[in-house]
Formats: sequence, structure tokens, C-alpha cells
Amino acid sequence: MPVGDNLAVHKALRASKPGDVLVVDAKGNEYRAIAGDFVVGMMKTLGIAGLVVDGVVRDVAGIKELDFPVFSRGTTVAASGKAGVGEVNVPISVGGAPVHPGDIIVGDVDGVVVIPQALEEEILTKALDKIKEGRRKRSKNIRKQRSDHQIFG
Repeated sequence: MPVGDNLAVHKALRASKPGDVLVVDAKGNEYRAIAGDFVVGMMKTLGIAGLVVDGVVRDVAGIKELDFPVFSRGTTVAASGKAGVGEVNVPISVGGAPVHPGDIIVGDVDGVVVIPQALEEEILTKALDKIKEGRRKRSKNIRKQRSDHQIFG
């Protein structure tokens, strides 16, 4: 979407299905918000799973009360206009990462990752292997700590 115009966000709301994550390329603009608590509340009501924006939002206190995942560059008090330009369901770039419709978006307190849809099975397998290996290492360390405690305890 062009800087300062959030009508594309409203178009995306109409095109979204429950479970979708709305990813918005606002060109990194930190002056005008692409949404506030009212629009984010609509997202939650529509069953959208989260919002990721290469830009900013406003009404942070209200958004926090919604308990809805929002990832942005920051916040502002300035609202956007609605000139009507912008596209929905097209490849974009957010924070330098390419994002295509249908890609998998995973986010937590440490950030957001884009998983290309074509690689989802490969990445899932690798992630599960990494989890299994981490559990194996923790279990081994716990057994060693118990063993050390018995010797010196």
C-alpha cells in the first residue's frame, strides 16, 4: 500500500478468511498508522489470526486489551487516509523479506518468520528434528545432573 493510505487494509479485511495472517507492506513508514484498535478489533472479530506490518499502528492500549497479535515497527498517533490505492493478495516485501500469498507466518515475542509455502514440509521436518534433539540434550543433562548429585550429594 502507498504510504499514508490504509484503504488497502480494509480491502484485505474483506478478502480475508478466518485463520489468515494479514501482512502489510507500508514501506516502513513510521509516521502514519495503517490501523488502530477499531480496525484491529474488526480483524479479531473476523477470525484473522494476526497482523504483521512493515509500518506502524496506533491506539496501542486498546490493541493490548484486544489480546490480538500485532507485529509492527512501532506506534504513532497519526491516522492514515483512504485514497483507495493499493493491492491485496500480491507478493510483497516486509522488512526486506519476501512474502507471497499463502506463505506461513510465525511470530512470537522474539519476532516474525516467513516460511515459503513451497518449503513448509521441509521446514516442519527440520523444526521437529530440532525440537527432538533439544529435548534429548536436556534429558541427557538432567540425568547427568542427577548422577553428579548422587556422587557428591
